Amino acid sequence: MSPAVPDPARAGRADLPPDLRRRRLPGDGWVQCGCGQKHWGLYGAAGLLVWRRTDGGRQMVLQHRADWTHHGGTWGIPGGALTGTESAVAGGLREAVEEAGLVTSAVRVRADRVLTHPDWSYTTVVAEAVAAWQPSVTDAESHELAWIDLAAVDRYPLLPAFAAALPELRTMLRRLVVVVDAANVVGSRPDGWWQDRHGATVRLRDHLAGLVGSGLAAEDLDLPGATWCPEFVLVTEGRARTVEAAAPGVRVVAAEGAGDDAIVAVVAGLAADPDIVLRVATADRELGSRVAVSGARTISPRLVRH
Repeated sequence: MSPAVPDPARAGRADLPPDLRRRRLPGDGWVQCGCGQKHWGLYGAAGLLVWRRTDGGRQMVLQHRADWTHHGGTWGIPGGALTGTESAVAGGLREAVEEAGLVTSAVRVRADRVLTHPDWSYTTVVAEAVAAWQPSVTDAESHELAWIDLAAVDRYPLLPAFAAALPELRTMLRRLVVVVDAANVVGSRPDGWWQDRHGATVRLRDHLAGLVGSGLAAEDLDLPGATWCPEFVLVTEGRARTVEAAAPGVRVVAAEGAGDDAIVAVVAGLAADPDIVLRVATADRELGSRVAVSGARTISPRLVRH
């Protein structure tokens, strides 16, 4: 192997300290891509970008890459080859556990971005720190890991691919909240919902809980990246008002009066948080005009219904 392209699997060599050795994984290896370059990861690769909000603004975790690695000495995010049997999200989290001492319960995945080459792809998993966590060097691929102010990131010598992705990634350091007009979404499909409004709304709530993990396509949301994992606020009214919030990632708000008025109030309250990007699932054009005052856009009910 050319010295100009070091082997990341070297971290498993016997001449390294035992606590910094890395086991070789099934996906370790170089791909000669149709773009004319070599890329690490037989099944593609993924990395984790963790961000948080502080009193001084946003910060992200950056990795100062060890000198022996590809583009050694630059700064990027923890990441590496996928095993071939894991998702990109799972791989990005695993790599951050191995390289940065990530505590997985301390972060929540918000979105991802995919860089696609002819024969290879790299997924940047974007996650928010939801609990205290201090990154640390846990293998030989890093000089150090640290929380870096977003405003100062450009002052560091960045890994070229990370530097190229950074402008778009900056716009993805947010949380997606989708406010769901339950009556409108349930009523958008003639499947007999009128016979049991409560039951139909429960089924919608449980379906939304599944979307928290699987996510929604960025192109359907008019957002950057590939996929966003939303939080939902389900606004109910009428006979569905007794539906409870029994699904993770789904908050239920029972309208005291008109459902549209409750949705407008919920959106106005959420809009005050600069870390939230808002979408409202409804086909009601008048409601869409009302929530647009708070900066929210509407999306089609088909994107969230079961």
